Amino acid sequence: MSAVLFMASVALIVWTLAGYPLWLSRRAAGSRATIAAADITPHVTALIPVHNGERFLAAKLESVLAADYPSDLLDVLVVSDGSTDGTDAIGAEWAARGRVRFLRLPKGGKAAALTAAFPMISAEIVLLTDVRQQLEPGCIRALMRAFADPAIGAVSGTLKIRSGETAGEASTGLYWKYESWIRANLSRVDSLLGATGPIYAIRRTLVRPLPVGCILDDMWLPMQVVLDGYRAILASDAVAWDYPTSLTSEFGRKVRTQAGLYQLLGVEKRLLNPAANRLFASFVNLKLFRLLLPYFLLAALFSSIFLASPWREICVAAQLVFYMLAALDSVLSDGHSLKRVTAPLAAFVTLVSAAFIAQAIFFRDPASLWKTTHVRMPGPSERRQ
Repeated sequence: MSAVLFMASVALIVWTLAGYPLWLSRRAAGSRATIAAADITPHVTALIPVHNGERFLAAKLESVLAADYPSDLLDVLVVSDGSTDGTDAIGAEWAARGRVRFLRLPKGGKAAALTAAFPMISAEIVLLTDVRQQLEPGCIRALMRAFADPAIGAVSGTLKIRSGETAGEASTGLYWKYESWIRANLSRVDSLLGATGPIYAIRRTLVRPLPVGCILDDMWLPMQVVLDGYRAILASDAVAWDYPTSLTSEFGRKVRTQAGLYQLLGVEKRLLNPAANRLFASFVNLKLFRLLLPYFLLAALFSSIFLASPWREICVAAQLVFYMLAALDSVLSDGHSLKRVTAPLAAFVTLVSAAFIAQAIFFRDPASLWKTTHVRMPGPSERRQ
């Protein structure tokens, strides 16, 4: 029984991390799904929710309004979620110039801010974008091309991370490249399981009020589109840029996103219904199995203790060396040659641990899971997205 449990656990780990993504990649290579894209310019409102984003707001507005897009068909709605810094003054100043509207709300969380803003938008397309990330000039136009196809309900942009200076930042960037590869393949086969939070667009007619306290608007809204029969796809040439984040900040972000997935399972029952969710197989393999990954790893470690010799010693020792190298990363300097090995292992263990800690949502207020995002940039680098 120990051998069966060990082999099953290892198989599930490999399948979750590599097996299903590779199988999906093969499906994507042979997919016949197409998009009737065209260079169209519908009316777009960029919706920017922000809490204490004075360091980023002006630059963000500049990047949006400088987009290669007709100025009379692009406007901005900034929603301040109870900001206590200079965000409101910046928003009001830009609103006085035109093309920007500013709405101040009492602190209620991102979901409440978005829901309050939706009725103020009459444009054909809502562009949801966070305050920190900068858009490339052609980003909005690239997103809009896909909406020429009436089967497309939501379009996600591509987030690129600026080069990291530390091994931890580099490992976080590597993880995001892996995620982006999976999303690109999902898009080619049918639809995404969620959008890239800092940059995605949705038809105004498909926008729905968010559940109270919803953590993952960038998954809930696109999945509503999919569950309604439309496609949510990736526009790889619609690029936004973000600053590198430390592994500690990425851990906090991952706790929040995984907790948000637990939350969605409770508020949207159709996700677990194969008859209602045509992406059910991908949802199970790419979302649920990742939530269970900490348990797969624990089962592999526990069962290996009871294997027959010499497999017991070999398997236990291999896992202990793996975790010891991950732990060693925190005491090594960035220039150390071992960092090439320890940094990716530390990133993996940290992000898997986040999936385990995410279960805190069953015992805590979801709002408490929002933490400050630390980014590396000139000047003060601690801001909440």
